[in-house]
Amino acid sequence: MVAVILLKEKGASKTMPPEVPYCRSLSTPTVQFSPPLSPEAQQNLAICYKYCRGRKKMNINVRKLIPAVIMILASFSIIRFLLITFFTTSSSSPPLPTLPTILRHTDAPGSSTKQPKTSANAIMLTEKEFQLLSTLVAHKAPCNLLIFGVEPQYLYLSQINARGTTIFIEDDINKLRTIKANSNSTQAYKVGYNIPGKEAYNLLKHARKNPACVPSSGLLQVSKCRLQLTNLPQEVYQHKWDVIVVDGPSGDTPEAPGRMGTIYTASIIARAGNMTDVVIHDINRMIEKWFSWEFLCDENLVSSKGKLWIFRIGGQLNSTTFCPAKTAVIE
Repeated sequence: MVAVILLKEKGASKTMPPEVPYCRSLSTPTVQFSPPLSPEAQQNLAICYKYCRGRKKMNINVRKLIPAVIMILASFSIIRFLLITFFTTSSSSPPLPTLPTILRHTDAPGSSTKQPKTSANAIMLTEKEFQLLSTLVAHKAPCNLLIFGVEPQYLYLSQINARGTTIFIEDDINKLRTIKANSNSTQAYKVGYNIPGKEAYNLLKHARKNPACVPSSGLLQVSKCRLQLTNLPQEVYQHKWDVIVVDGPSGDTPEAPGRMGTIYTASIIARAGNMTDVVIHDINRMIEKWFSWEFLCDENLVSSKGKLWIFRIGGQLNSTTFCPAKTAVIE
């Protein structure tokens, strides 16, 4: 019995885990607690927690609001700029004067009844150019003022010359339809042109060789010169003009009616008067410059600003030439 027990103990000793050379203390470790907070400290701690938490949320909200604030400020700046532009334009531009609603049509023989095509980038007078022109008209007013072309800027000239006579010649009926009557001294006529700008060179050669094109050729209405406009209203031929403005027809493409005839006719009409100022706009273009030098002469150029030239023509209707011959001096 004892042997059996010993054998069992021996077998058990083989399956038992090895003994640990040290033993863990069975005593409970001591834990130190902090002393309880006073009521004032607890209140301060709650306030600090609430403040720090609120500040964190506030920082997040401010960052999100920055783009919105920038957009609002930009919108206010744009609105302010538009308001300043609107009021400046409204205050600096007086109301447009109006012209007669009843218009006479005097189209050239063979001219088309279709409306002339003009480019979308038609250039109007700059502020300095119009200031030069308006000063000229104001200095001579009341006077006889003939204008080839109807533009909003030129309507102010009829206001300046309210006590004088102003006649507009225009080939675009759409421009004339927007005009209303307010003065018996201002009239507008629709006149058709039938010579495109691409014929300018041939017409210039024709004028140099044809005796019918000299200033002393005779009555303008029955002239045989191809450059002479014979379809203008009778009032144009009857008056002695103080100022003639040439800004029509458009002449902005080779196929569009050119200003060859208006410049030539203006030079003939000017020589029929005592002293006439002929104003040419768009002088930077080839046709306007060629025909101005040919029929108005560089020695008659008295003033210029930008693309606007002013020639002063004296009464020389009996002359056989437009410009005096220049003698070249060889030293």
